[in-house]
Amino acid sequence: MDIHKTVEITNKKAKHEYIFIYTLDAGIVLQGTEIKSIRLSKVNMSDAYCVVKSGELYINNLHISEYKYGTYNNHIPKRPRKLLVTKLELKKLHSKVKEKGFSIVPYRLFISERGFAKLEIALAKGKKSYDKRESLKERDSKRNLDRMRKKYQ
Repeated sequence: MDIHKTVEITNKKAKHEYIFIYTLDAGIVLQGTEIKSIRLSKVNMSDAYCVVKSGELYINNLHISEYKYGTYNNHIPKRPRKLLVTKLELKKLHSKVKEKGFSIVPYRLFISERGFAKLEIALAKGKKSYDKRESLKERDSKRNLDRMRKKYQ
């Protein structure tokens, strides 16, 4: 039996706005009551973005709500948080981000099997408006096809 509750928070807006080229899992440096709020799924990733500062990767605007039962030691909801990636991965990401049109986007926040909070980040390229329309058409046609299959089974 699994002791840890499975938590998976995704950034649906990111999938619509970007084309993912490369994804990787990164650990997050948390303080105090932040893990308790994550386990309660009190996280908003819609405005979050990743930045490389002084040789380290940080996530900004990740909103982790204050813990309801926290005391004066409660955390700041939108503080920048350090992400834990290897130097090789960081170098690869940083070299790509220097190119025009690439960015590092947080996509999924989850609790690992060992009970640690992990963030799946993606090296992404922004979609054009016609790409967005195409992906919407593909999704609608797939949904209609699935409905037809269920109807005739």
